[in-house]
Amino acid sequence: MSHDQYQNPLITRYASSDMSRLWSPQSIHSTWRKLWVALAEAERELGLPITEAQLAELRGAVDSIDFAAANRYERELRHDVMAHVHAYGDQCPSARGIIHWGATSCYVTDNTDLILFRSSLQLVRDRLVGVIDRLAQFAEKYRDLPCLAYTHFQPAQPTTVGKRATLWCYDLVLDLEEIEYRLATLRFRGAKGTTGTQASFLQIFDGDHAKVDELDRLVAHKMGFHQLFAVTGQTYSRKLDSQIAGALSGIAQSAHKMGTDLRLLQSNKELEEPFEEKQIGSSAMAYKRNPMRSERMCALARFVMNLSGNAEQTMAVQWMERTLDDSANRRLSMPQAFLGVDAILILYRNVTQGLVVYPEVIRRRLQAELPFMATESLLMAGVVAGGDRQDLHETIRVLSHEAAREVKEFGRDNDLLERLARDNSSAEPRNRWTRLCGRLWTRYGASIRGGFRAMRGR
Repeated sequence: MSHDQYQNPLITRYASSDMSRLWSPQSIHSTWRKLWVALAEAERELGLPITEAQLAELRGAVDSIDFAAANRYERELRHDVMAHVHAYGDQCPSARGIIHWGATSCYVTDNTDLILFRSSLQLVRDRLVGVIDRLAQFAEKYRDLPCLAYTHFQPAQPTTVGKRATLWCYDLVLDLEEIEYRLATLRFRGAKGTTGTQASFLQIFDGDHAKVDELDRLVAHKMGFHQLFAVTGQTYSRKLDSQIAGALSGIAQSAHKMGTDLRLLQSNKELEEPFEEKQIGSSAMAYKRNPMRSERMCALARFVMNLSGNAEQTMAVQWMERTLDDSANRRLSMPQAFLGVDAILILYRNVTQGLVVYPEVIRRRLQAELPFMATESLLMAGVVAGGDRQDLHETIRVLSHEAAREVKEFGRDNDLLERLARDNSSAEPRNRWTRLCGRLWTRYGASIRGGFRAMRGR
């Protein structure tokens, strides 16, 4: 590897070799040649003067690409597809004259992208399934471990560690449904001609519309597609790129949410991502155990999410039958969206395989807030016992803020429940509801304290 030129970190550091190979020049240009073979085969089957010997010559050179020759041609011709037509023709002299017969550049470029989209979506789907499976196992294992839940990142009702993991898991299930839908509805551009009218193919088939339709179907079938775009310009609609980038962005969004949650929980010392024996958290602070995997996952996720907007803008500015300002943009944005999600899901799987849970810290945090947690149950029971819900709410609000002040300003224990039980305010109607809370605490307090002891004993 050269060290004196920029290298894309998605290739050198983050994404898998499987995804990188899919988007490599070899993969792309071999697919171009497979498409030229499929077109020539279909044209021969429909009666055009193409020989089996020409086809054999084309098939024999599908993977043996002379990239140096193609680069020389492109510098001269300033056209990448024609450069490869010439390089292919040099290797297949008897078939040179029938390569790309009737086709436009987007026959190979667009159809190749659709083939690579399919393979890349399948790889993403498989990685998604792996992460979902790991999260499901984690959720099952910790389904009964109570923990403090947060809304607005403020203590709310209790939940369990496993239940929280199902939130992360279900987001990915929704993403998986979207990826499956994109795969199930993925269409092939096919042989549509220069502006989508198939005029060039009508000409070489002497105006035979049936043969032109069959050519379109045959080429798609040879490349493993059973659905075709009904209408295209020179390109397939860039709406598809926007939809696929949106689906990939959805995975990135889910991963960013989980990564952020884990970073917060690791700061609380409740959960922790894997940390290897000789791993260094900080070059200055040797004690640090920074959540670097989750942070990297969030960083990559933001990158992928921004690529979705890029695809949307590209779709919006395609004039008439097409403009070429999509080309350079798509060469960057679409492969990198797949590479980015690939890297994200590799990290996500790694994190979920090694998640560390600290039950004692979790219980201690829950116990500190549990008096506040109990108030909603007390409020509901108070209404059932005949109290006014709004007056009870005000009593609890006032006393809970007093108790919180004792905790935050003086570091004392949370005594909210005891405050509710002993409050003797003479103000009416507050006094009535306060006494009711006290009676309810007397009735339910023992079971709440028993819950504390049960958690400590686990």
